[in-house]
Amino acid sequence: HGRRMECRRSPEQPRRVPVGSGVLTAEFRPPAWLGNPHVQSIFPSLPFRRPGVERRCRGLLAASRDEILACGKDVRLLATRATQQSRDRPAASRVVVLLHGWEGSSESLYILSLGQALWERGFEIVRLNLRDHGDSHHLNPEIFHSCRIREVVGAVQRLQQLEPAQAVNLVGFSLGGNFCLRVGARAAEAGLRLEQVVAVCPVIDPEHTLVQLERGWALYRQYFVWKWRRSLRRKQAAWPQLYDLSEALELDNLTDMTDHLVCKYGGYPSLGEYLHGYAIVDDALASLVHPTRIISAADDPIIPAADLERLARPPALSITCTALGGHCGFHDGRGELTWIEREVLATLSRPQQ
Repeated sequence: HGRRMECRRSPEQPRRVPVGSGVLTAEFRPPAWLGNPHVQSIFPSLPFRRPGVERRCRGLLAASRDEILACGKDVRLLATRATQQSRDRPAASRVVVLLHGWEGSSESLYILSLGQALWERGFEIVRLNLRDHGDSHHLNPEIFHSCRIREVVGAVQRLQQLEPAQAVNLVGFSLGGNFCLRVGARAAEAGLRLEQVVAVCPVIDPEHTLVQLERGWALYRQYFVWKWRRSLRRKQAAWPQLYDLSEALELDNLTDMTDHLVCKYGGYPSLGEYLHGYAIVDDALASLVHPTRIISAADDPIIPAADLERLARPPALSITCTALGGHCGFHDGRGELTWIEREVLATLSRPQQ
């Protein structure tokens, strides 16, 4: 980590090796047609699934209300809350904060589906949007980047202030999982009383993830470039007096776009320093004190499973790595709930000491 990567220099190719000792395994056996890691990674977000997921989530959606959370230093984040009182039940004693992946939102299908399952089981649900995700580009003038952890800590602090009697749980996917883990690592210092944290396929070393996106299957890179360009156009439309993002919009790869935006607008001297800023390797998670579970897949085409071996291992942290599952997939075609949804439900249902 003493090495710095200058702007416009691509990270080195990470080494793909099997996960070693110290990582729990779990049985996830999809049918043959869902066994491919790319199918697992893409299937959760396919547009044809939205009507069916939204029908199943009618209760959650009807109960949900938007809230603007004051997160400190004039930062505001958009959240959507579904209470138990909305269906004439007693107030929930436990809340789950769900955090989407990069360029997802509180409306992402995997967030809605898990939110519905948890809401049905008596949890209050807060679907939190990261800055400039969902319909929130107008809330803050500065552009999103992944090192903006203080505002997510601030959002959880605000939720705790609003409902001090509730036990707070965090569940995040991909970049959202990375944020949840960093919030957990800062919880004691920030005065957060967390019950549990679950991170599904979290970004571990952003340098390696960027390499996988750039040099792996081109569809992933094209998909994220398209979504990021759409987000940047929304940001420019919301703040035309601050931004002319035409140069960034002309770039056609994630490395150059990230380099340009974080060096020009994020205050970082190099791409490497920025990527290191939200890595969770080495001692980044050593301060975890609340029960925390990471669930990853060895065949994840975006997050190298070998990086799991580089995490600190405080007693509060457990790591599960399945042989299959892709990136945030874990679909086994068995009933309405996916394998990962059942695992999250089981984790949050376990009694804590």
